[in-house]
Amino acid sequence: MTEQGDRRRRLSDNAGLSILAAVSSVLAALLVLTQLQYVLLAIVLAYVLAPAQRRLERRMRSDTAALTLISLSVFLLFIPVAYVLAVAIQQGLGLLTAIQEGNLSPDTIQEQFETIGYVIDFELLYATYQEPIATGLQRLATGAVTVIGGLPGVLIGLTVTVFVLFALLRDGDQFVTWLRSVVPVSDRVQRELLGELDTLMWASVIGNVAVAGVQAVLLGIGLALVGMPGVVFLTVATFILTLLPLVGAFGVWLPVSGYLLAIGRPLAAALLVVYGSVVSASDLYLRPAIINRSGALNVATIVVGIFGGIVLFGAIGLFVGPVVLGGTKVALDQFAREQMNSTTD
Repeated sequence: MTEQGDRRRRLSDNAGLSILAAVSSVLAALLVLTQLQYVLLAIVLAYVLAPAQRRLERRMRSDTAALTLISLSVFLLFIPVAYVLAVAIQQGLGLLTAIQEGNLSPDTIQEQFETIGYVIDFELLYATYQEPIATGLQRLATGAVTVIGGLPGVLIGLTVTVFVLFALLRDGDQFVTWLRSVVPVSDRVQRELLGELDTLMWASVIGNVAVAGVQAVLLGIGLALVGMPGVVFLTVATFILTLLPLVGAFGVWLPVSGYLLAIGRPLAAALLVVYGSVVSASDLYLRPAIINRSGALNVATIVVGIFGGIVLFGAIGLFVGPVVLGGTKVALDQFAREQMNSTTD
């Protein structure tokens, strides 16, 4: 009777704890979802900064090391990046001003096309597409107002990122240990999964950023050599576009070449086309060399992961999307192997 009562009590405790764990997990997930993209940003930053954190912990306490690392990152990384972005925005506005002042007026473009045998009536084109152009400008203005109105939310989100980043840097190892203890999977399988996820994170975060950075710098040098104004702005644009699949540096050097041709510099345009083609083709060599040749992320995973990640997670989805998609494949492969092994046993 006592054993039967103890069994019933254990079953009751298990059922109660299961319900409590499920409800708590759902509530925690709802809370995290409100700041998901900033939490994911903290996770990505923690992954990048983790090696430096381990080195600093050899000389100081973990919390001091985390504060030091975050402070150094702000001064050595975020402030220069913010400065470069400010210069890029200023140069972008300068390019728009130059166009508005007539350096690239429709009449100039029309004259250049007429010299090579093409006649384009820009007035007719504008009259035909006036409504879609107006709609597009209105959407841009609405988007700008939305961005400005969302600045307080961005500041709150960045505050969340800083605190989560500090916690992950200071207690990251304990968090991983706790996570491994609550996930009902053997240690061997956990090690294999973590190894695969580490490869995916490295390829998606560090590898792609390095490739984009190299191509942006190379194209920026070419733009400076042909005397193109707004080099910093165009270099930053190249970096951003190179992170996106199917676009890359092509999305910058092609319209810039058209601009140079339109203002009467055909030789500079031709040279930029050749140089830009070489920069774009270098992706075929840079990506395997920098990321690796293991094929951690194939083209389909990158394309679907990036665009799907941007829709779900915002800008941080550029890096998280491919990892989520690739991690799902890794988990399914591991599950299939374990099922096969259990069947044969």
